[in-house]
Amino acid sequence: MKAQVNEQFNFSFEQTDFDWDCLEVRAGQFHILYKGQSLVADVVAANSSEKTFVIRINNSNYSVQLKDQFDELLHSLGMDNLNSQQHGEIKAPMPGRVLEVVVSVGAAVTKGDGVLVLEAMKMENVIKSPADGVVKSIAVQNGATVEKGEVLLEFE
Repeated sequence: MKAQVNEQFNFSFEQTDFDWDCLEVRAGQFHILYKGQSLVADVVAANSSEKTFVIRINNSNYSVQLKDQFDELLHSLGMDNLNSQQHGEIKAPMPGRVLEVVVSVGAAVTKGDGVLVLEAMKMENVIKSPADGVVKSIAVQNGATVEKGEVLLEFE
């Protein structure tokens, strides 16, 4: 597991690395005994899907971004920023071959709908729509070879 604190301090650890006593006092508030120190930690904000948290410890706020081995794998495959791409277009997250374009121009898509199937490293990957919209244009055909970042289709 890796943690980045306040966008500048990076830590690597295993979940078994902690030698502390932690007790949840009430929802979102914890009392921690660590190396003879007593700490109060409040979870100020949490986004579990993005694994980001703001934690207040003894009246100081810390922004924490967690990454596990699966996040690192997605990063190494170039698939870690699929949700941050521009909503008007869908780009190839990795080089590969288009096996099937599932939608057609004018089709309505909902966030999470599969729009095409991309084969990469002998695996079939369903590329999903990052937002609701209508397919404006399709830039690839079945069997086409694409590079990472290449526009696959546009929607509005």
